[in-house]
Amino acid sequence: MTSASTGGAGNFIVDGTTQNFMKEVVEASLRQPVLVDFWAPWCGPCKQLTPLLEKLVNGMNGAVRLVKVNIDEQPAIAQQLRVQSVPTVFAFVGGQPVDGFAGALPESQLKQFIQNLTGQAVPNDPATDWLAMAEQALQEGRLPQAKAAFEQLLQLDPDNLVGLAGLARVALRQGNIDHAKELLAAAPDTAANHAAIQSVTAAVTIAEEAGQLGDLSVYEKALAANPADHAAAMALAKGEFIRGAVDTAVELLLTSVRQDRNWQEGAARLLLLQFFSALGFDHPVALEGRRRLSTVLFS
Repeated sequence: MTSASTGGAGNFIVDGTTQNFMKEVVEASLRQPVLVDFWAPWCGPCKQLTPLLEKLVNGMNGAVRLVKVNIDEQPAIAQQLRVQSVPTVFAFVGGQPVDGFAGALPESQLKQFIQNLTGQAVPNDPATDWLAMAEQALQEGRLPQAKAAFEQLLQLDPDNLVGLAGLARVALRQGNIDHAKELLAAAPDTAANHAAIQSVTAAVTIAEEAGQLGDLSVYEKALAANPADHAAAMALAKGEFIRGAVDTAVELLLTSVRQDRNWQEGAARLLLLQFFSALGFDHPVALEGRRRLSTVLFS
């Protein structure tokens, strides 16, 4: 793969290769900080992190550059820098790596990372502000306000897939699965691998299954009578997840996995992973849930 600028006229973003790494990273970092983003096409968190990095770097208008390294195509670079997982980001200054992180950070932490590196604040844009307001309103259960903020975001940026996914999430919380599916159907085919779209698609699947459960008290009583009733635990977890009690839903499934991880070929574990996908990779419940699931599985 040859080096290709993806950052517009400023050439702030390029693809890194073994042939251009010295020029685009080491030598370039003598003039300005350079972020090196190690990613892979199969990496879910990468699909969330890389677009954010691109947006923030472009917004800095040359104060920092971004070099994207596909580890499948350029394994030698990853091996040389001892990259153990993706996404991983290194910051180069003065020809040397001086900082870095692994995993997909939220936008606020990425802004702080870049500000610490460059000494300059990352400018906000109106779309970012509307997105922050929408996400906060959704998290607090203020669905009309969340819907209005996501709609305002899409007026400013009609191609914003996070905004489209946000509207679909609002529809799900309002119990309107069909409208959520209509919104997702409006996304271009190329959006299928976008992290936000994948997250809502998983949530729609869970919502459709939960809609067939009926009265959740039936499963609550069954589980009270038999704490090892895994089928009741899974059904109740789906219902709790859809009505917003995601902590309770995850706890139900973790308990089920702890009791019998092999029940129905690991059905509770697979549903947990579906929950994590629906929440998004940087959701606090998903992050903690993944950690606890690993502890259960490898204990």
